[in-house]
Amino acid sequence: MKDPRDIIIQPIISERSMDASEEHKYTFKVAKDANKIEIKNAIEEIFDVTVEKVNTMNIRGKVKRQGRFEGKRADWKKAIVKLTPDSKTIEFFEGV
Repeated sequence: MKDPRDIIIQPIISERSMDASEEHKYTFKVAKDANKIEIKNAIEEIFDVTVEKVNTMNIRGKVKRQGRFEGKRADWKKAIVKLTPDSKTIEFFEGV
């Protein structure tokens, strides 16, 4: 079994994700090989909350140029986690 902190890489803090937090939805960057069940268990263990639903999406890295040289950003996976209405909020997003 993987360590939950290896599955959840970092929270995504943007204007859109802050608006979604009012609906008990939180956005995280997760490991590419993690599935919804692993993500759910990791969030519940790290933040001590109850997860209702997990939506995931694979994000393709953008092609970027630096002068005449071209490179590509890494592909990554995003998870939007919806908590149950009776669950507490995740404090990490509160102070932002």
